[in-house]
Amino acid sequence: MAKFRFELNREGVSELLKSQKMQEILAAKAEQISGAAGDGYKAETKVYKRRAVAEVRADTPKAYYSNIKHNTLLKALGGAKTPRRDRI
Repeated sequence: MAKFRFELNREGVSELLKSQKMQEILAAKAEQISGAAGDGYKAETKVYKRRAVAEVRADTPKAYYSNIKHNTLLKALGGAKTPRRDRI
């Protein structure tokens, strides 16, 4: 069996993480989460030094306090725990 050597092209990965296509993918996901969270949440996409990022945050005081009390963004993301069937 031949030895396989994998060398990561760091410049290529960096370019990929900041690319326009990556920004579009992140923006679409952020808009989906913002829409699921309801009114008062804002989606934003930024490009930093090493990568593009998407951020969804409460844009109004009502949304801010709703998120604190009900974990709205976590639930919109789909990360909220659901009760186990055997415990219902």
